[in-house]
Amino acid sequence: MNESGNTKQSIEELKKRYETLHRKKIQAEANLDNAKKQLEELKEQTRKEYGTDDIEALKKKLSEMQAENERRQSEYQQQLSKVESDLAAVEEKYKHVDSQNSRS
Repeated sequence: MNESGNTKQSIEELKKRYETLHRKKIQAEANLDNAKKQLEELKEQTRKEYGTDDIEALKKKLSEMQAENERRQSEYQQQLSKVESDLAAVEEKYKHVDSQNSRS
């Protein structure tokens, strides 16, 4: 027989359908409760770490953190370039000193 069609079902079939749907409802409610609990735990963790759980505020904070990271990376790159430049200058200076010493 068709479970959800127009065919008339026996009381036993209807009870079986009801029990199946009832189990699915209970499972869905349990899943919803678990998801809500997990969401609240994540929100609490986010509030502790970032001071808010507001999505827009978190997006702004992420953007600020990315900009700060880019600034620091650029600064670090400039510092490394300066160190390399200074090192090359020192090496060049000592090449001249070594060449003068070898002539003497």
